[in-house]
Amino acid sequence: MRHGKSYNDARQKVDRTQVYSLEEGLGMVKDLSFAKFDETVELSVKLNLKKSQTVRDTLVLPHQFKGEKKVLVFAKGEKAEEAREAGAAFVGDADLIEKIQGGWLDFDVAVATPDMMKDVGRLGPILGRRGLMPNPKTQTVTFDIKAALGELQKGRVEYRSDKTGVVHFSVGKVSMDVDKMSENVQLVLGEIAKKRPADAKGEFMRSVYVSSTMGPGVKIEYRELA
Repeated sequence: MRHGKSYNDARQKVDRTQVYSLEEGLGMVKDLSFAKFDETVELSVKLNLKKSQTVRDTLVLPHQFKGEKKVLVFAKGEKAEEAREAGAAFVGDADLIEKIQGGWLDFDVAVATPDMMKDVGRLGPILGRRGLMPNPKTQTVTFDIKAALGELQKGRVEYRSDKTGVVHFSVGKVSMDVDKMSENVQLVLGEIAKKRPADAKGEFMRSVYVSSTMGPGVKIEYRELA
């Protein structure tokens, strides 16, 4: 992959043979940022997983940096009313399913009551590949709509290892203080460490990098953080 001059200049300033402390690494990411927008700071964690294994859960970061999410709720009757009162952006059942089948996807996360999943399941091909499908593992299939919305509005987000065993997670913006981003990173690493499969062998985390949206990766020392 070819990169522009700004990226290559930034990359030259990173010693690829060195492993930086978390604070040093995040400081470098901030200093090396060159885009004209407030870049997102990304954490990439390479895990030692078998092909059959995955790591997946949700968490709430201590320091938020994203705007309020538009939450859609699939529910009927009293639960639909509960969703409206709790601040859901969109609430419905068959009407919303039909709308989504028609191509509408103007929401950030979807929640469903268990009794709606038989019908919502038809949206699998549409919502699944976009990471929007309600799932009990991410606490987005529940009858406790009020609690689910409360957590989502606090900033609860999902993380999941990809096919290569890497977890990608946004931990801040380059405009944020290093201390706040550091606390976010430490929480994410701690939560991932708790998800180590029982039969995983050897060192669970193989490498950890931080980078900005447009910038190069900086390898950080993680063993004392997780």
